[in-house]
Amino acid sequence: MTLWSRIATDLSSLAKGESLSDVFEKLKTPPERTVAFAIAIIALSAKMAKADGEVTKDEVTAFREVFHISKENESQAAKVFNLARQDVAGFEAYATKISIMFKNDHQSLSDLIEGLFHIALSDGNYHPAENAFLQKVSEIFKIPEISFLRIRSRFVPNAPKDPYSILEVNSNAPIAEVRESWRKLVRETHPDQMIARGVPEEVIQIATKKLSDINAAWETINKEVI
Repeated sequence: MTLWSRIATDLSSLAKGESLSDVFEKLKTPPERTVAFAIAIIALSAKMAKADGEVTKDEVTAFREVFHISKENESQAAKVFNLARQDVAGFEAYATKISIMFKNDHQSLSDLIEGLFHIALSDGNYHPAENAFLQKVSEIFKIPEISFLRIRSRFVPNAPKDPYSILEVNSNAPIAEVRESWRKLVRETHPDQMIARGVPEEVIQIATKKLSDINAAWETINKEVI
């Protein structure tokens, strides 16, 4: 059964009067975590689209880039997106349920934030409402502020970009420590590791930019030392 087939199965319960946010309550074991991750990023994307007042064609395109949605699966993805937009539950309710599901899994929650940033910046603009939205979701996820700022710096054009911050080390760290942190981050960003965390194969595209930024930061620091 494909990811989208599983999503369609879970959404069938909505016909019985359940809300989309109720679906999260049932997705707790490892196979369902993958479904939950997919529904979570779709639902939060929909809520974020409402934050800046409109859903642009660029946002839809970015959404497709993150998920690589095939023609036959477009209806399921669109259904989740529209249900989330129409649901009276606020984004805080969604984020809270997701945070509980991925409790103590900082990496998976960070992966979600990465995907949302990719979609938010797809039109070349970073709306203040989007920043407030992502910052609040990050707080609900209990992602440390420094980690949120680190992610934001990699996406927002005018944000300060410190290679040491990207590699999660101090600027005075010895090169051996920087190298070890770089290798650790590369390992964590490997598709196999992300899939093990519950990130659907269809969403692995979000690792591409992160890995590129990590390697670029290492190259910058390494050149300074040589």
